[in-house]
Amino acid sequence: MKQTYILATTIAIGGLAAALTGCNQHASEQQQRPPTPEVTVAPVQQQEVVEWDEFTGRTEPVESVELRPRVSGYIQEVRFKSGQLVKKGDVLFVIDPRWHQAEYDKLAADAERAKVQFENAKREADRSAQLLANKAISTEESDARVMRFNAAKAALLSAEAARDFGKLDLDHTQVRAPINGRVSRALLTEGNYVSGIAGAATTLTTIVSVDPVYVYVDVDEDTLLKYNSLAAANKLQVTDDGKVPVELQLGDEDGFTHKGSIESFDNKLDPNTGSILLRAVFSNADARIVPGLFARIRVPLSDKHQAMLVSERAIGTDQAQKYVLSLTQSNTVAYSAVKLGPVINGKRVIRSGLQPGDKIVVNGLQRVRPGMPVVPKDEVAESNGEKPAGENKVAKRN
Repeated sequence: MKQTYILATTIAIGGLAAALTGCNQHASEQQQRPPTPEVTVAPVQQQEVVEWDEFTGRTEPVESVELRPRVSGYIQEVRFKSGQLVKKGDVLFVIDPRWHQAEYDKLAADAERAKVQFENAKREADRSAQLLANKAISTEESDARVMRFNAAKAALLSAEAARDFGKLDLDHTQVRAPINGRVSRALLTEGNYVSGIAGAATTLTTIVSVDPVYVYVDVDEDTLLKYNSLAAANKLQVTDDGKVPVELQLGDEDGFTHKGSIESFDNKLDPNTGSILLRAVFSNADARIVPGLFARIRVPLSDKHQAMLVSERAIGTDQAQKYVLSLTQSNTVAYSAVKLGPVINGKRVIRSGLQPGDKIVVNGLQRVRPGMPVVPKDEVAESNGEKPAGENKVAKRN
């Protein structure tokens, strides 16, 4: 009887131990199983957009002048500082005017003498007709008076022309700015001799205009054909004054803040590069755009159309394939290969692979795999100052 009791007790203790072991193993498995990952999802947006292509260009002044003297002499004065903004007509250099002043005074006196001789000859010629009628002078004398008058008239015109030429030389001793703009440094300073001989005149400095500025861009053949097709169909985006808008971004800027327009295309393609030169013009009232800078510009090269947009964060790379993870009705994620378009305000155009309204993972892409269950959380729209759809600007993907 005692042995039976001991056996029953042993069996009971063994069963209890087995039960406790099973519970501990189940609890351990539950602790080791990772929780369902939480991801942020957002619907695919559909907007009406105009796509803009980006190009690299270089800024150039609208006007550029190498300032050279028109008369020879020694520099007497330099009246500007390097890099100064000057206005058309400002005196920048003064060439010693004393020799030119003396020459002008001599020519002015010669012109005055010729004027007196002309007036005397004119009086004689005017009286010759009456004197000839009264037979006070001969016909030969009358003709001589007329000839002296004509010669005096020609001499006066020659003397006045020489005087005016001397006045120009005297005026050109003050070398003036021919345009509004920013002047470079003085290449020659006071005391240096400069030549004003045509073809060998000395360069004194340079001036470039500031506002507006040009940007020159090499545009490939495909882009030109696309542009011409849109222009022929009147589908190009234009401003109120009928110009095609362009935008410019400098190297230290985040956005395309400078507004301009297409000024012209060149008249032929370069056969060596297969490109054509585009010239755009931009306002530069603050003089921030310096000639010679590299810049990015973008040009509208599509008509308005509906496009699907997703966040750049939602796009993954699988070797050469781009993909997104979309949310299924059972709260699992599915692999969707997509074909990408350009970027619009930080969002990527999807050419194919998705449908409007599909929800995709925009945060937590690295934590999940296709087929995994997830806990979806809708993305909260941020007030990031995005432009309306009609004002979207599209960047060409590099």
